Amino acid sequence: MPSIDLVDETYIAAAPERVAAIVHEKQRWSEWFPKIELTVFMDRDEKGIRWSASGDYVGSVELWVEPFGDGTILHHYLRVDPTVSGTNQEPQPYPDTLAGRRQGSKERVARANHWKAKAWALKDELEGDRKAGEKAS
Repeated sequence: MPSIDLVDETYIAAAPERVAAIVHEKQRWSEWFPKIELTVFMDRDEKGIRWSASGDYVGSVELWVEPFGDGTILHHYLRVDPTVSGTNQEPQPYPDTLAGRRQGSKERVARANHWKAKAWALKDELEGDRKAGEKAS
């Protein structure tokens, strides 16, 4: 099991094809996943993308775009380990010590908070001034 194993789901009141188009914008990837180099290993078109991760962390990343009601659920999966200093693919899981578990927990929380802020920013961008109960665009 990876040191950082995050799953998130965010409802966005926007058409799945609009969300998928943004997921495919490469310039956003480094903002969404800092210190992680992404290599597409499965482009699922309007259903999202799966990446291999390398850099400061190694593992996998996925954004799955699921139609739901009149909008979209954006599923986020981040499953990575930190890498050995000076390498970009050799995993070095956090040590199985109290200090290591604290370090891993701190990084998981930071990554979760970072992603949620990005997901909410995407909601704001796509939903605009839409009021609750109004049809998604």
